[in-house]
Amino acid sequence: MVHNTCRRGGEVRSGESNALSAIKAAMEAEMDAHNFYSRAAQKTKNPKGRDMFSQLADFERNHFHHLKALYDSLKGEEKWISYSGTTFSEQGTKVSRDLAIGEEVRSKADDLDALSIAIKEERKAQNYYQEMAQKTTDPLGSDMFKKLAREEELHERILNDQYYSLNNNGVWTWGD
Repeated sequence: MVHNTCRRGGEVRSGESNALSAIKAAMEAEMDAHNFYSRAAQKTKNPKGRDMFSQLADFERNHFHHLKALYDSLKGEEKWISYSGTTFSEQGTKVSRDLAIGEEVRSKADDLDALSIAIKEERKAQNYYQEMAQKTTDPLGSDMFKKLAREEELHERILNDQYYSLNNNGVWTWGD
């Protein structure tokens, strides 16, 4: 994972290549997450599920762009950058349930699989960013990774809530 990511005297020093490698790995993971959520949004038949997966895809794409900016800054100017965080967009009007019973059963099983995979991946991302925050001595870098870890934790909680509701009650609650 991340080894010796340190910054001394305003520059990235001995851990530069390790820091850049760790950030590049995080960028790849964020793009993979974006692609996963985009596919899940296309596959789910439930409008609430589509909206949630679409917003998560946007979140992960935003993470990718911020990590890319950090990567470019460290590689070029050898400076850490700040990260203000990302928020969910406001929900539009409440979405209706418009599935037939047969579609709903098939869709529910697929959606539960997608949610289960996503929960595990969000937990891994959260742990990765927490580790990066601990190993990054620069305050801006550490703060960025802590914020990313908190956002991944939020995603995990949302996904867990949706999994519980869908599995136990048969309904999506996103946006309620």
